[in-house]
Amino acid sequence: MSRNNERNIKKHNDKLHKAQDKAKKAAMDRKEKLKQITKKFNEGKSSEDNQI
Repeated sequence: MSRNNERNIKKHNDKLHKAQDKAKKAAMDRKEKLKQITKKFNEGKSSEDNQI
């Protein structure tokens, strides 16, 4: 009986791809959040420059 049968390989690959997708989604969320923070910071900066 082989440990590397089709079912075990598929189960492993599914688990691996799920973990990779989760990491990719986390990276995308961080980038999006950083864009929003940068945009908010720049808006605040421009309004301060106009007041001076």
